[in-house]
Amino acid sequence: MATGLELIEAERQRQTEVEGWTAEHDDRHGPAVLLDAALCYQAGTVDPDPRTYRNGYGRYTPLWPWSLSWWKPKDRLRDLVRAGALAQAAADVALRRRDAIAAEVDGLLSQDGAA
Repeated sequence: MATGLELIEAERQRQTEVEGWTAEHDDRHGPAVLLDAALCYQAGTVDPDPRTYRNGYGRYTPLWPWSLSWWKPKDRLRDLVRAGALAQAAADVALRRRDAIAAEVDGLLSQDGAA
């Protein structure tokens, strides 16, 4: 039986290979948007929050960042796996941004050292 992390990694790989959600695509959305989507799936279909609405696609929260045609809750396990994969995508984007900022800092430091 697969672990939660294994299921999440497999879903992230499926999102990349089957859906085509590349790093560049994720970078355009940014970590906050991806994390909002992850939180919606984490809240899932059992969210008792009165701010949660119901429509033809199932329950969703006002945080859902994309068209409702992309909101596809299934069951608690599948929703949590999707949430984990989206959270990983958000973390990956944040790490790429961190690395880009660090490189810019390094460039400024090297300019200061040369002066």
